[in-house]
Amino acid sequence: MMRIVLSIVLLGLLPMLPAQTPSQPRVMPGTPAPKSEEQKRVAPGTPAPKAEAPKDEGQQVDDSGFTIQTQVQVVLVPTTVTDKKGHTVNGLKPQDFVLLDNDKQQQISRDVTFLPLSMVVCIQRSSNVDMVLPKIKQMGYVMHDLMIGQDGEAAIIGFDHRVDVLQGFTNDAEKINAAVEKLKPGSRTSRLNDSIQMAARMLRSKKDRRKSILMISETMDRSSEAKVKEVATELQIYNIDVYTLNISRLITRFTEKPGVPRPDPFPPAARPMPGVMANDPTTQSQVYGTPGYGVDFVPAIEEIFTATKAIFVKNPAEVYTQFTGGREYSFMSQKDLENAIEAIGSEIRAQYILSYSPNNKIEGGFHKIKVTVNRPGLKVRTRPGYWMAGVPN
Repeated sequence: MMRIVLSIVLLGLLPMLPAQTPSQPRVMPGTPAPKSEEQKRVAPGTPAPKAEAPKDEGQQVDDSGFTIQTQVQVVLVPTTVTDKKGHTVNGLKPQDFVLLDNDKQQQISRDVTFLPLSMVVCIQRSSNVDMVLPKIKQMGYVMHDLMIGQDGEAAIIGFDHRVDVLQGFTNDAEKINAAVEKLKPGSRTSRLNDSIQMAARMLRSKKDRRKSILMISETMDRSSEAKVKEVATELQIYNIDVYTLNISRLITRFTEKPGVPRPDPFPPAARPMPGVMANDPTTQSQVYGTPGYGVDFVPAIEEIFTATKAIFVKNPAEVYTQFTGGREYSFMSQKDLENAIEAIGSEIRAQYILSYSPNNKIEGGFHKIKVTVNRPGLKVRTRPGYWMAGVPN
């Protein structure tokens, strides 16, 4: 009787148990999840398929699914046009220019007559320019008003044996002036190339802006790690033009403070005297350099010969200005310095930014650029060319 009752109870409980189908086998805790049919068909060791990458501008996808990257080489050519009196000419259109790249005429695709300015001012603060620094330290507000303007920005670098950013990019005239006034004479070294390279790297991230460097220094470099070729290449890649306000080395050599003299290795009155000359007070004065005989003009004479030689051997400042289409200025007085800053500001604002995609990319090496205008009596100044590796068409 009891077996019959238990059988009836079990039969009543069966509908309440969860049904198991062959497609859903019972999974024990810790058992890996079953693979789908598509995963089962993939051979062992085959890497998982990659997610489809988003299509970027400049990429094309062919029928086989492979991505083809295309690059378009665009050359920017800052161009200054002046009349016979040296005044800048405004209002020209792209069709007024003729642009040749390696003697092949190019199609000018864009002419931007206005772009906000980003400028880095590199100022030498070596001890030998101590007499010139007071003139430069009064130019902070002048730089802002005559060059930077309301839409521009400037950064200040000071250099001797160090290259320091005294002020990052700003449009605040007070900050620019405070950074220039902060200049103090340092060592006798001047790392001109390194300062230009740092300025170029500060400007490389600036998009859709005019990028310029103003160098206020002597035209020679002392102890830079960067080479002229390296710096010029970066200036070309980032489309930066360089202007220089040259400090005369002849003036600095006559006005610089003398260095600390080295101690005399001979004790007093122990220096050997020429055997054919009497050891009198006059001879002693000539040997020891006492007042009346202590002036040495050899450094000044050497500097004059170096300056004469520099006419034929390009100095770094001249290389950078000519290679980028900039311009060199010099100054003697405070008024000269202010006039030069005003001239640079006027020229930068009046520049035409011509751009084109070369139709002769296959020609590697140096590409010579020549720009003319179809109006008589006008003079055009621009970068002489650029370096480019050959690119197959």
